[in-house]
Amino acid sequence: MKKRGLFITFEGIDGCGKTTQLSLLRDYLVNKGYDVIITREPGGNHQLGKDIRNILLYTKCELDDKAEMFLFLADRAQHINKFILPNLKEGKIVLCDRHTDSTLAYQGYGRGQNLEEIIYLNDIATNNIKPDLTFLYDIDVETSNLRVGNEKDRMENTGSIFLEKVRLGYLNIAQNNPESIKIINAVNPIEIVFKDTKKYVEDALKKI
Repeated sequence: MKKRGLFITFEGIDGCGKTTQLSLLRDYLVNKGYDVIITREPGGNHQLGKDIRNILLYTKCELDDKAEMFLFLADRAQHINKFILPNLKEGKIVLCDRHTDSTLAYQGYGRGQNLEEIIYLNDIATNNIKPDLTFLYDIDVETSNLRVGNEKDRMENTGSIFLEKVRLGYLNIAQNNPESIKIINAVNPIEIVFKDTKKYVEDALKKI
C-alpha cells in the first residue's frame, strides 16, 4: 500500500527566508530518498496561477481588496485540485511557498477583510485539505525591509504599518494553532533556522 504524502507550507512576511528554507529542505529530503515536489502560491505549476500572480504582483490598476482576495482564492482552488492533491495521492511530499495562512494574514489582518469569511472561503477553495505542517518564519518589519531592498512588487510595496499588521496576524494564527504551525525565529543564521526546521520535519515524517 502506497504511503500517503506530506503537505508542508512555508509562511512569513517578505524577506523572512522561507523560500531559502524550502529549497534547503527539498535538497535534504531528496538526499534521504523522498519524492519531493516544490510549488508556490500564487502561481505554482499551472498557467492560470502564473497569470493570476502577474496580476496580483504587477498590475498598475487600483485593485479592490476583495478582488485581490478572490484572485488568491481562485489560484488556490486551481492549485489544490489540479496539482497539490494529485501529488499527495501519489505519496509525494509537497512543499508550498505560501498557502491559506497568507490570505488570512495579508488580506484578513493586513487589509481588514472579515477573518471568518476568509477561513470559510479558504475551506471551500481547498476542499478542507489542510497542511500537515506549517512553518512561520518570524522576523521584525525592519529586518524585512532591509532584506527585501528597494526593488519591490505591488505586495511588497505596502508599507511598514501594513507589514506589522500582517506579522502580528501571523503570530496570532500560529498561537491559535500550535500543533500544526511552528514559529521559527528567522532572524537567526540560515543554518540555525534550518536545524530548527529539520527537527519538526523529522517528527512529521515518523507519522507517514
